[in-house]
Amino acid sequence: MRGRIRTLHYSIRTEEAYTDWARRFILFHRKRHPKEMGAAEIEAFLSYPAVERKVSSSPQNQAKAALLFL
Repeated sequence: MRGRIRTLHYSIRTEEAYTDWARRFILFHRKRHPKEMGAAEIEAFLSYPAVERKVSSSPQNQAKAALLFL
């Protein structure tokens, strides 16, 4: 993932954020490979911060962008 981000000349902060969100996604689903997961897992991951932790929409949007990149 880092290699692809660097090839596309994204900023270092974007790289750090996207890889962090990807890591959180994988850990949230007990270390399953992203290829094994689909829309249901993405929806569960994205809704968790908003519903359970009452986080604003900005981090949720960043997480969505990271998962789309992944």
